[in-house]
Amino acid sequence: MRILKDFKVPNFKFPKLKMEGISEIDEETVEQPVIKKKIKYETKNYKTIKEVFDKVTVEFKDRPFILEKFDHKEPFTEISYGQFRKDVIGLGTGLMKLLNLKDKRIVIIGENTYHWYVSYIAMLCGVGIAVPVDKELPANEIENVVKRAKASAIIYSTKKKEVIKKIKDNLTGVEYFIEMNEKSDIQGRDVGASYLIEQGNRMVESGDHTLMDIEIDPEEFKLLIFTSGTTSKAKGVMINNKNLSQNVNVVGAYVYIGEQDRFFSVLPLHHTYESSIGFLLPMSVGASVAICEGLKYIVPNLQETKPSIMLTVPLLVENLYKKINANIVKSKKDKLVKSMIHLTNALKGVNIDVKRKVFKEIYENLGGNLRIIVSAAAPIDPKVGKWVQDIGISFLQGYGLTETAPIAALTPEFDPRVGSAGKAVTCAKLKINHPNEAGEGEVFIKSDTLMLGYYEDEQATKEVVHEIDGERWFNSGDVGYLDEDGYLFITGRSKNVIVTQNGKNIYPEEIELLLGKIEEIKECMVYGKEEQGSKELLLSVKVIPDHEKIEEKHGKDLREEEIHKIIWEEIKKVNKKLTSYKAIKNLEIKKDEFEKTTTMKIKRFAELQKDKK
Repeated sequence: MRILKDFKVPNFKFPKLKMEGISEIDEETVEQPVIKKKIKYETKNYKTIKEVFDKVTVEFKDRPFILEKFDHKEPFTEISYGQFRKDVIGLGTGLMKLLNLKDKRIVIIGENTYHWYVSYIAMLCGVGIAVPVDKELPANEIENVVKRAKASAIIYSTKKKEVIKKIKDNLTGVEYFIEMNEKSDIQGRDVGASYLIEQGNRMVESGDHTLMDIEIDPEEFKLLIFTSGTTSKAKGVMINNKNLSQNVNVVGAYVYIGEQDRFFSVLPLHHTYESSIGFLLPMSVGASVAICEGLKYIVPNLQETKPSIMLTVPLLVENLYKKINANIVKSKKDKLVKSMIHLTNALKGVNIDVKRKVFKEIYENLGGNLRIIVSAAAPIDPKVGKWVQDIGISFLQGYGLTETAPIAALTPEFDPRVGSAGKAVTCAKLKINHPNEAGEGEVFIKSDTLMLGYYEDEQATKEVVHEIDGERWFNSGDVGYLDEDGYLFITGRSKNVIVTQNGKNIYPEEIELLLGKIEEIKECMVYGKEEQGSKELLLSVKVIPDHEKIEEKHGKDLREEEIHKIIWEEIKKVNKKLTSYKAIKNLEIKKDEFEKTTTMKIKRFAELQKDKK
């Protein structure tokens, strides 16, 4: 749904790694091992997000919740749970009492910022239906979403002010335009969110407890999220409080998260992965959330806020991996690091964990406290996940979709298996529908996190939600298999599948992972190219070259045909590892960026539509 034509992975800057002392494992280190304590893993039983909010904002009222840098030149500001509670209740009261927006639909649009969190929770506490919208959408698409959602108000960040101005006159159904962090009183259809909070708090102080007195029905439609449209036109997903609260409830069975933890927020909040697992989950245990200023500030923000948990997507973690290892190579300590990985792995096998001491310099570059990295939204090269584990950080993978709000599977930290998308969470079941001889088939999900359905599209809902033996099962559209222990392995996406004339199925993701290991390739997309006069699709790949690496390895000022030849020679090596029908037959060098979703997945549907045009 979002077009990211100009998206580029930031050039992360790490200080030069000296890796001094890495070879020193002294007797004191071994005699005083850091042995992971046995932790009791358990689930919670929240019915609604309001129940979570009401409990934690009182219990942890003096603890920091949100950390945000409102001015790049200033330190991060810490906002407590107590202040968050006051602002949420104030805004919710103001929205209902001053603007009469009870039970209406309100669009929330903006970058990750404190008032986004406040607005979202105010809605979930009983104001109405929240409609989080991608801040990167062009003006005309924002207008379309607002109209499709039948929104009565828009809460927007100051950075979106000019975009809202452009479409304001076309949105006659919108009663109020509410600017975050703005104190202006009601002027026609415009009002500041800070004004509503202030006035709402005055009403609360005078004895108005309307917001917190509202009873929330866990099954009631309270959240409308439009999908990214990776493979087709974006759909509106209807979510209830039960779906969201179950995300919070089940993670604790697989991963220990406590009030001492700090999450690092780098992914967009309108996406369910970040808003559920990166916001509602830490809130449920009294943990804090540090908001990254932007992709180019990831490294300094990590070092300043010192988070313990980071949610990310493969593209980001792979680039962190590449940059750190490039620095290690420059330090001429890469062979030593590899040998120390082997040694520390062996020690860990006998319950002696010295990784944090041995790889201290790498930890310091990531803030010093990072203990968990979670990757989701797309497949990742297993060697990257294994490397993260090898340096002593738990590498977990999650699996789900917007339709499952989003979590359906997660790798337990006590038994992680790099390469797997995880086991079904405790409120879900997974099954492979009509598996082939290799056990592969479409992944079906039954879960308490499963959506109510698609907004105003009953037919589309029926196409993916099937009643089997009286239970609702969701056809994810992904293809994979379950191992003997119930771990899920995703091998492709059925909507992306390329079917050969003799009935063979080719899943592009499988080949893309192999091509992604070619240093000269920055990004790629495998697809079946239609050729005039032929029924057979030509297995092709669009490639964005890594010009920096090509220049480093092959020299400067190369012509396009020379770059094509270099990459094609590398692809031919990959082809030798594939069965013949999966071999790439055609290479296209792409000069512009791929269109991407907010979780940085290539929008295949949009890219293929370009070719047809």
